[in-house]
Amino acid sequence: MDTERLPGCYRHPDRDTGISCTRCERPICPECMVSASVGFQCPECVRSGSGTGHGPAANAPRTLAGGVVAADPQLVTKILIGLNAAVFLVGLSAPAVVLQLELLGRYVEFYGAPVEGVSTGEYYRLLTSVFLHAEWWHIIGNMIGLWVIGGPLEAALGRSRYLAVYLLSGLGGSALVYLLTAPNTPTLGASGAVFGLLGATVVLARRLRYEMRPVIVMVVLMLFLTFVPLGGSLSVSWQAHVGGLVTGALVGLGLLGPAAGRNRTLAQAGTCAVVFLLAAAVILLRTAELT
Repeated sequence: MDTERLPGCYRHPDRDTGISCTRCERPICPECMVSASVGFQCPECVRSGSGTGHGPAANAPRTLAGGVVAADPQLVTKILIGLNAAVFLVGLSAPAVVLQLELLGRYVEFYGAPVEGVSTGEYYRLLTSVFLHAEWWHIIGNMIGLWVIGGPLEAALGRSRYLAVYLLSGLGGSALVYLLTAPNTPTLGASGAVFGLLGATVVLARRLRYEMRPVIVMVVLMLFLTFVPLGGSLSVSWQAHVGGLVTGALVGLGLLGPAAGRNRTLAQAGTCAVVFLLAAAVILLRTAELT
């Protein structure tokens, strides 16, 4: 049976979309849509002053999640890649730095040198470990994933919301590692945060009514590589991947929810706060077990 095809964006005819401008009713794709108090508007309606609100800030182009459209929509992704690369280079020249930043459950010793852990109060390790990588193939793989998945997601969410997804996903992945692994297991890598971006991308694709099969295939493939690693000197932390994926999806649901205006901002902030508190509860529960 034939199915009706969605119309193409009036500025990008090759991009099918089910969303239209609330004023002129022309179809618009995610790149063109500007958030309004009700629905979305096209750039022309916003520039003509027919948008809602007062002053230039009210008519500023908005991302799908309500953030301001930036001149460089992938700036945060570039900064994160640069930061990961810089930390990797520092780790090559000073391996002891890595031991002081990666995720460890409690006091252990490496090569005769004592190393404290999360359960002794060094909670910063839950986030610093997200920016560490031990091998060149490890960081290259994660940074490719960050660029491919993170770039489009940042453009859709805006800088601050995108950064919230990244950091909370990294924290959620570390929390699950901390909960389920042996307390002296060294763990590091940005893959938990990258999986979180993938989880938020699934929510975004669903929100825009995109064809879900390619996204689902990507999720299945990455989970397959998680549980069936293809080799390498490092073992894959499935806990970080699963924890990050679930956390990113939860944050994405809050950021891309149906609320509008001030209620939307409050709902987004509330979602981030709840996810953070859930991760903190897991961390404190595990710490109580180890101390």
